[in-house]
Parts: sequence; C-alpha cells; structure tokens
Amino acid sequence: MIYLDYQATTPLAPAALAAMLPWLEAQHANPHSAHAPGRAARAAVEVARAAAAALLPAGGRVAFTSGATEALNWAIKGTTGPIVTLATEHAAVLDTVAAEVRRGREATVLPVGTDGLVDLSLAEGAIVPGTGLVVAMLVNNEIGVIQPVAALGELARRAGALMLCDAVQGYGRVDLPDGCDLIAISAHKIHGPKGIGALWMRDGVEPSALLHGGGQEAPGRSGTLSPALCAGFGAAARLAAERRAADIAHVAALFDAACQALRVAEAGGWQLNGSREHRYRGNLNVRRDGLDVARLMSDCRDIAFSAGSACASGSGRSSHVLRAIGLSDQEARSSIRIGFGRDTDRDSLVAALERIDAAAHGQRMAA
Repeated sequence: MIYLDYQATTPLAPAALAAMLPWLEAQHANPHSAHAPGRAARAAVEVARAAAAALLPAGGRVAFTSGATEALNWAIKGTTGPIVTLATEHAAVLDTVAAEVRRGREATVLPVGTDGLVDLSLAEGAIVPGTGLVVAMLVNNEIGVIQPVAALGELARRAGALMLCDAVQGYGRVDLPDGCDLIAISAHKIHGPKGIGALWMRDGVEPSALLHGGGQEAPGRSGTLSPALCAGFGAAARLAAERRAADIAHVAALFDAACQALRVAEAGGWQLNGSREHRYRGNLNVRRDGLDVARLMSDCRDIAFSAGSACASGSGRSSHVLRAIGLSDQEARSSIRIGFGRDTDRDSLVAALERIDAAAHGQRMAA
C-alpha cells in the first residue's frame, strides 16, 4: 500500500510510539493524583505540554483536549458575540457556528475566491466593532490553501474581537501567524497519536468551560488526561521541531515531482484546485473533467488517496470547499486529494501518480 492521505492522518512516528509505551504497559497512574506515581505521570504530561507549546507563540498556555474538534468547539462556544468565519472552514467550525446561530448568536460566513483565498476587503467590512470572534483555518484541509490569518487577526484586533485559528494542518509545518488569541491543534497530523489535541490560549483569554467536572486543565477543561497520549504528542512535536527544515525541503521536492507526474496545468493534464502560490505543498488537490473517482479508487485500491475530507467522506455530498471556490458539483466530484510528507518516498509517489493518471486516462478512452 502506498499511503498518500496525509491530510486525513499521518503515520505514527516511532519516537512517539516509544514515548507512549511505558505509560501503556506499566505506568498506569492518574496524572491528577497526589501520590508519587501520580506526580510522575503529571510530570510527563507537563514535559509534553512544553514540547507542544514550543511550536506555538510565546505568551500563552496549552490545554490538552481530546482532539482539535473539541478544541474548536470549546473556543467557539466558550466565547461570545457575533462570529465571522469563512465558507471553506472545516465542519468542526461551520457546524459549531451553525449550532451557535440556532441558539441566537449572529454569524457571517465570508465567501472565498476561485483560488480559495478570502478577499480582505470583504473581511474588513464584516469584522467591525461588536464582532466577538473571527475564525479562520491556516492551511485548508482539502485544498491546502494558506489563508492570510495574520491580516485577519489584525482586523480582529482593531475591532476588539478574538481571533481563533484552526492550525491543525499547519502546526509544525508552516509558520504560525502572530495576532491569534486561540489556536486549535491536533497530534495525529504531525505523526503523533489520535485522540489528543490542544487549545492554545493567549494569556488573559479564558473561554468558558465546554466540559464540566473536575476542571483538570486550566482554565476549566474537565476530564482525566492520558499520559500516554500526551507523551506521544510531545514526542511528535519535538520531532517536528527538529526535522522542520528537512521536512519542508522534502515536501517541496515531492510537490514538484507530483505536479510533473500529473502534468498539472498542462494541456491534457490535471487541473489544480486552489492557489498554487499560497498553499502548503504537501497537499495536491486536482481534478479531471468527467473523472469517476469511485472507479478510480477501485482501480487503484492499493494506493491510499482521498476524494475529499475524511471527516465528511460518508455524507454523500460533494465537497463544500470545492463548491465554495466555484466548482460545479460535477467538477467537485471529479477531484482527488493527494497528501504526502515526511515518510513519503519520491519514487513511490511518482509511480503511484503515474498509475492514477493511467487509470484516469483509461476512463476517458473507454467513454
């Protein structure tokens, strides 16, 4: 199996697994207990917290959560005032915002251009005094486009609003912008374990509690933490920091090789969805007119790639992100997402894409 679905999840790093194993095999203490084993577990959690925080801005604190979905829900539901967000946000944002609207909160969902980028003049007109929260994804999970979060954060600051950044796809991969008040992250996108994420909060920003109970995580997130998951997250974060330059160079080389293999933007080649310039290069979302993606995935069943977000794969709907950039329903359904990263071998990637291209070409010849 050639794995090309890095936006859905990344392979668990051996270092992360090694950090987790002692806490799964023998060290079972509750990190919130006062006895010596509990204090040792708590110390491991705090080491992991420091490692996760090292990839985030200074002047804030990290609260562990069950994942980015919880972090985003906490940040949105734990704040007040009208919300401004973008049409290409993850369902964890858009569905949470919709739930807040049903409760009577106001919200504005801004469109994006054909390149996937928000028009900052439209954003300026929407982010006005009285706005409570601005929400934007740094790196889009479906098309890889990098939004101007720093500029949006500046607009939020001028209006007296808080800025929430969904940095799940960008954390550890691209520079995190200044000016954010809340940042949601996830371990399994950086070669850590599934089931743990975090919400970073700028000093002085304290969203009200989402989960009530023991209040184990400041400022009030309740639930017993898993030292194993925290340790795995911390190890993955340390590795991301150590390997960052090498990972960036590797991904850039893979992107160029992938575009060449699929003849992206060339006559007879695949069409790129979203901006080519303003994007994370480990994400390649492309389309071919008339492509039957289900048949393509069946023909290439030993290659793991995606027809869209894994979080919405069972909905039966075409991608809301692709429709938001102006694609028709048919064009959206003729698109695939190729994701690669640290563990992807260039020759394997090119071989897989050549097979995908040949299978797609075979569909056209048979039509």
